[in-house]
Amino acid sequence: MARSTLTGSRIRERRTMQGRKQADLARSVGISPSYLNLIEHNRRRIGGKLIMDIARELGVDASALTEGAEVELLNTLREAAADHESAAEDLPRLEEFVGRFPGWARLLSDTRRRARELEHSVEVLSDRMTHDPFLSASLHEVISTVTAIRSTATILAETRDIDPEWRDRFHRNMAEESARLAESAEALVRYLDEASSTEFAGSTPQEELDGWLRTQGFHVVELERHLPPDPETLVKRSTGLTSAAARQMAQDYLRRYRQDAEHMPLAAFQEAARAMSYDPAALSARFGVDLGAVFRRLATLSVETVGGEIGLVVCDGSGTLTFRKPVEGFPLPRYSAACPLWPLYSALSRPMAPVRNRVEMGGRSPRGFVCYAVCQPSQPGGFDGPQVLEAAMLILPEELADLQVAEPPREVGTSCRICPRSGCAARREPSIMAEVL
Repeated sequence: MARSTLTGSRIRERRTMQGRKQADLARSVGISPSYLNLIEHNRRRIGGKLIMDIARELGVDASALTEGAEVELLNTLREAAADHESAAEDLPRLEEFVGRFPGWARLLSDTRRRARELEHSVEVLSDRMTHDPFLSASLHEVISTVTAIRSTATILAETRDIDPEWRDRFHRNMAEESARLAESAEALVRYLDEASSTEFAGSTPQEELDGWLRTQGFHVVELERHLPPDPETLVKRSTGLTSAAARQMAQDYLRRYRQDAEHMPLAAFQEAARAMSYDPAALSARFGVDLGAVFRRLATLSVETVGGEIGLVVCDGSGTLTFRKPVEGFPLPRYSAACPLWPLYSALSRPMAPVRNRVEMGGRSPRGFVCYAVCQPSQPGGFDGPQVLEAAMLILPEELADLQVAEPPREVGTSCRICPRSGCAARREPSIMAEVL
């Protein structure tokens, strides 16, 4: 049933909620009760002055009667129905359902939203349990120590005639292994307690830095000034960086940030970025810097300035993500390996060859992006030292990118572990969300 034909249902709902009689409302707006009855059963169209009079009597805005439920509520229910074949058959009557039973509709919408939040929690927890390096190492340490103690205890229990010297040695081994087990268990419990109290943030130096940058909005105002302070001074002032490793990583990040800001002053860069539709190659030529620097600078622009989010991920030569700035609709893994289909990894295999792809992140509500990626080598150890690779990928929502190439988008995911896409040739392991989704 079309949205405009449900005005009568909404009028009846509002009237009954207020406990008003049909005849009383009809009399107050100057029509007969029988005509109002036809309107409330959607058998007569209504508009103009009459709808305004009825809205005034009911104490609501006319749009609440003519437009119906909120768009967000309808969209949430459509998403829920899309996952259930039987419910999808009734989609044409969704507006009628919302109009007649708004309380039940909101209950279903809230339940759907809560279910999605719980699914996300499951993804994060499973991802952490599977790929958190500290947690995996700690559990391995505990299991190894328990196994050693058990083996020694078995020898002592089953061997009756054992040399006293060897018995003493086994006892010492058990004492040492027991002490090591206690230390490992204590460290593991402390780590889990800290993780739970901070909602899985800040348990490693990288996460600590990520959390601090998120609080800054990835935009460091102090370094945008004409005479910026020293990065070490900024880090010392910070209360969000506690470990020495995180502080050192923050200083390294801020030094690079300050260098980028000096080569690409904020006001001039913002103006050029808008004029060039955020084209990294054009901005690279305009300011005489490499693509990686442009990627980093674009990622520091605020949402208010750009009119949308710009994401950035950086990885080292092993493919491990070393920097994450997420964007809505393009979630980034925290512990597991990322999707091998990302343009980031295409660039990693082709140093100095820029890559650009339209991508679509899989999920219930796919969203399109234009991803620019480049891998740049460096020689920090000198000419004869090892070559170090760093790849970066700029994540630009399609609505911000002025892309003239009508290439079909490439479907990508977050990581195989939590990616619901089936039939992917690059899949490494089954998804834990397959049954849920």
